[in-house]
Amino acid sequence: MSLRIVVCVKYVPDATGDRHFAEDLTTDRDAVDGLLSELDEYAVEQALQIADAADDAEITVLTVGPEDAKDALRKALSMGAHKAIHVEDDALHGTDVFGTSLVLAKAVEHAGFDLVVCGMASTDGTMGVLPAILAERLGVPQVTQLSEVSVADGKVTGRRDGDAASEQLEASLPAVISVTDQSGEARYPSFKGIMAAKKKPVESLDLSDLDIDEATVGLAGSWSTVDEATQRPARTAGTIVKDEGEGGKQLAEFLASQKFI
Repeated sequence: MSLRIVVCVKYVPDATGDRHFAEDLTTDRDAVDGLLSELDEYAVEQALQIADAADDAEITVLTVGPEDAKDALRKALSMGAHKAIHVEDDALHGTDVFGTSLVLAKAVEHAGFDLVVCGMASTDGTMGVLPAILAERLGVPQVTQLSEVSVADGKVTGRRDGDAASEQLEASLPAVISVTDQSGEARYPSFKGIMAAKKKPVESLDLSDLDIDEATVGLAGSWSTVDEATQRPARTAGTIVKDEGEGGKQLAEFLASQKFI
């Protein structure tokens, strides 16, 4: 039986762009170019390596987002994934991580899965908790923050590196995992891969297809909300200290005044 791998990816604003909030205090995604989250590229790469090591495997990439989010799917397909699912619905605007996890869980169940692979966090929200919430919704084990991962004999095994030690973790399939940016450099899509991606199937779903009530998602259904946002102040010229014998003392006083020491 084929190993069914689902990779959750996100279409995010380019971190090098001028990002800011819209009037409703959600991220203004129209004012800046978007792309596949860099941290999710590692998830795609690890899924491809797992598939290469398996006798038979199929990789589905899944995203929730607006029409432009298809660009993230195309990038993952050009890297080597086999097919994609795009969940798009106007009612999803402003959905928080809890609502997103519900939509992803329903879509993962729709696709069928043995292993769900996620990045360690998104580069816009940077919460890093979605894999754990998703596993809870699916009712399967989670093995997160892995820098090394393998699948064999119906189990997923991986290494989690901490500040003081490394752990070897194991879970029976089906399971959800997340991988870090230390898991291995993501491959670049080849020209052949880019051309092949154009012919790979992309299934489009909305909330009705997943039997999700609109009231549970969007801004109204979010468990968390942004009440206020203040634009980052412009950079100032800073303080210049001329060393005329008292430079060290002045530097220490400045650091102390800023509570650095």
